[in-house]
Amino acid sequence: MLVLASASPRRQELLRNASISFTVQPADVDETPLAGESPRACAERLAREKALAVWQTRPQDLVLGADTIVVVNETILGKPTSSDDAARMLRLLSGREHEVITGVCLVGPEVRGQGSGASNNVSGGAPGLAGFARPGSSLAGREAKQPSQNAATHGLATGNRQLATASESTLVTMSELSEDEIRTYVATGEPMDKAGAYAIQGMASRWIPRIEGDYSNVVGLPVALVYRMLRRETA
Repeated sequence: MLVLASASPRRQELLRNASISFTVQPADVDETPLAGESPRACAERLAREKALAVWQTRPQDLVLGADTIVVVNETILGKPTSSDDAARMLRLLSGREHEVITGVCLVGPEVRGQGSGASNNVSGGAPGLAGFARPGSSLAGREAKQPSQNAATHGLATGNRQLATASESTLVTMSELSEDEIRTYVATGEPMDKAGAYAIQGMASRWIPRIEGDYSNVVGLPVALVYRMLRRETA
């Protein structure tokens, strides 16, 4: 059973659209960046903490954790804490290019007889991945192949679990926003639960003339990367 450690309706919709079967059990972790932590390290750490928090309650399952952050001028933007904070973030993004990074982590039970010597084959897998947690499958503790130019992936076997962490980045250009546009957009409430205070799939799409990379990553989950990770671990 694949368990999504997130209450995000956008991540759930992305998985459903890709015909990846899952259930939901949200994780509750502190999403504050650590002092001196790089954006990519922050996104991957939070994804790992979310996955591990849920996996500890259901160690027989494969758990997917994810965390999305927005980065502009080396500043990490998470979810806004207030309307004023959302407006502040939008002013930072206005008329600039920024980076969206999503960290993802898969945690599952260790399978005897497999581990660091397992194959990196990414072919195979079952339709819909509904039955991926079958005997012989493993989250391999190994350095995985780079899945894409903007993605980073690595694995770790420790104790009675297997863990694979990865991240995807996308460059996004936002048009210049007027104060009236910012005020009107914040008043809709759409920015309030979004990293960087905007939703590319919503009203904010009118201000995004260009992206470079994975669109679904900006929405909140790099589906192609997650699917490749799942196929590798179920081959």
